[in-house]
Amino acid sequence: MKKKNRHPVSQSSGAVNNANSKQPVVSGQCAEVLELLRKRGPTISLELTANCAIPETAARVYDLRAKGWNIQTVIEPEVVFRGRIRRNVARYSLGVPEWPAPGFFDGEAAA
Repeated sequence: MKKKNRHPVSQSSGAVNNANSKQPVVSGQCAEVLELLRKRGPTISLELTANCAIPETAARVYDLRAKGWNIQTVIEPEVVFRGRIRRNVARYSLGVPEWPAPGFFDGEAAA
């Protein structure tokens, strides 16, 4: 069975300083989350979990942030999803720049 979206999104040289660094390799569900955020823009966690089959979306976002991706989270007090009101739902989006997150190489990136 051929797997969908399993190609690495970007490459890394393994360098540590900001001037010579390249984006890290991202694969699997992390690559899917990154691709969806790029295509769709801000997306709620319920959409990623229920409609895109990415369980534990928050864990994938955590993994991406650990690699330096600038993913922003806004907690929405109320969201209508599948005809019902859901409360305190995370909405994820890519910040500018996408990579590296501000302060990532200085050890100041927020987790």
